[in-house]
Amino acid sequence: MTEQHTTSTRRVALVTGGSRGIGRESAERLASDGFAVVINYAGNKTEAEAAVAAVAAAGGQAVAHQADVADEAAVAALFDAAEEAFGGVDVVVHAAGIMSLSPLVDLDLDALDGMYRTNVRGTFVVDQQAARRLRGGGAIINFSSSVLALAIPGYTAYAATKGAVEAMTLILARELRGRDITVNAVAPGPTATALFLDGKDEETIARMAAQPPLERLGAPRTSRRSCPSSPAPPAGSTVRCCVPTAASSEAVPLVRPVRGPGGQAGHGQAAARCHRPIRAARALIASLR
Repeated sequence: MTEQHTTSTRRVALVTGGSRGIGRESAERLASDGFAVVINYAGNKTEAEAAVAAVAAAGGQAVAHQADVADEAAVAALFDAAEEAFGGVDVVVHAAGIMSLSPLVDLDLDALDGMYRTNVRGTFVVDQQAARRLRGGGAIINFSSSVLALAIPGYTAYAATKGAVEAMTLILARELRGRDITVNAVAPGPTATALFLDGKDEETIARMAAQPPLERLGAPRTSRRSCPSSPAPPAGSTVRCCVPTAASSEAVPLVRPVRGPGGQAGHGQAAARCHRPIRAARALIASLR
């Protein structure tokens, strides 16, 4: 882990999958908003160090730490490292994930097991540590996917893992009632990241890019400007984003507030599905500043 000057007053964010794509953009955005950032990466140290350097060049604080998100000992050590560097953790953005595409009938079961290990077990392990160790007023932000709503052929296994992520998000939000910790999920549409582009030919990419009303893929760097602007939501409120489809360009609310006994709002929301996710994620943690 890269050494960095610690501070006890600055809010701290831990971003898994923070060395590339949406995770890196989230890390840089959080740093620009004043958070000290711990950038987790699976194996590419060069990319992680580049992300740390980008944060530092912009005047922020960041460290990088390698950990397999599905390994409970490695994730515990990741949180230990964050606490050692910055004194604690306030926000966890869990962006790590893998994707293998194939029709259900053809999918290799080893690929299915790999996705479940990283996307489902990984989310469980990261959220478990976050639930145990986040400071009061904190936030857990998981990443789902718009494929749950769009039902795109070839995404059966990946969508199943993201359905599990949404289930964990909703239930953990209820379990943390009274802790002053919100739990949310953001579900981006097709975004031009390595995770999305890898393994697809140009024809497939062009076809999927033509589906949204803007007829292009989302981009991590421009995603901060995508969803409808709103003040930071209180815990239990509805975060409204949209699923861009070929049939409609309207923002379609697809978020339900979590309700507790008697119908009162709980801590956390259902997944906010949006074409480009960074602004949605930023809104969920804006009230922490």
